[in-house]
Amino acid sequence: MKTYENKKMKDLRSGFGEGLVEAGAQNPEVIALSADVTGSVKMDGFAKAYPERFIQCGIAEANMVGIAAGLSLSGKIPFVGGFAEFVTGRVYDQIRQVVAYSNKNVKICGSHAGVTLGEDGATHQTMEDIALMKALPNMTVLVPCDANQTHAATIAAMRHNGPVYLRFGRPKMPNFTDENQEFVIGKAQMMNEGTDVSIIATGHLVWEALEAAKVLETEGISAEVINIHTIKPLDTEAIIKSAKKTGAVVTCEEHLYNGGLGDSVAQTLALNYPTPMEYVAVDDKFGESGTPEQMLVNYHLKATDIIAKVKAVLTRKK
Repeated sequence: MKTYENKKMKDLRSGFGEGLVEAGAQNPEVIALSADVTGSVKMDGFAKAYPERFIQCGIAEANMVGIAAGLSLSGKIPFVGGFAEFVTGRVYDQIRQVVAYSNKNVKICGSHAGVTLGEDGATHQTMEDIALMKALPNMTVLVPCDANQTHAATIAAMRHNGPVYLRFGRPKMPNFTDENQEFVIGKAQMMNEGTDVSIIATGHLVWEALEAAKVLETEGISAEVINIHTIKPLDTEAIIKSAKKTGAVVTCEEHLYNGGLGDSVAQTLALNYPTPMEYVAVDDKFGESGTPEQMLVNYHLKATDIIAKVKAVLTRKK
């Protein structure tokens, strides 16, 4: 089994901030727009490096998206930054009408996503944003698993021509992927080969999936772990191939059951290769206040919960 070392605890938003500065260096058409949360979403580095390419829009996310769409018409590559709850749900109509519908080259960057936003509570935690964004035609949806991958995803978003939703979290999390990795949009990342069960994870739960796989190995269960860093377009080929090999699937995400990675995987399997499957995700409920770790425990998103679902799906395996 391949092992992954937590090189350093690091927040994914810092990976985004560093990636945005690099994107700005690579392409002078990159522009950043913030909704009065510049430091919180780590756009301050870009603002300092390229002040003439930074626009502070204030607490006016809908207006910010409209400005970004207009800038894209002149060949600019606007990165819109804010809390995931407010740059998706609050401005969904604007995203639909002036970005996705007309296939504008706008990058919507949602920080502080999921329950690990923690102490800010239910009004700021978003667990339905993937569902909202993947439903939009033309929209690419990226959910990297650590700071290094968020950096790489930001560069990939800049190079991609078309609307992108890039989702990442606030707290410091294990940083374990290659610092110089290639991020290929739409291509799943095989983290660990296995034969008994496929654990298909995204975002913060990729690390939890790897931790679960280590424990399962000691119990004689060979778990294949796949990182789906691109929710849309989904790497259906990798999912079907893995399901055919293992005959059992568990999906893991810091998002609601409804409309997230699990639903996309279930649809893929139902249409191509029906397979016993279990979800690790948030049930039909809103968040609450607590530390990021407390949230992961309370909403059953830890490695122990993945292990329990693996054992459950194995009882259904033909």
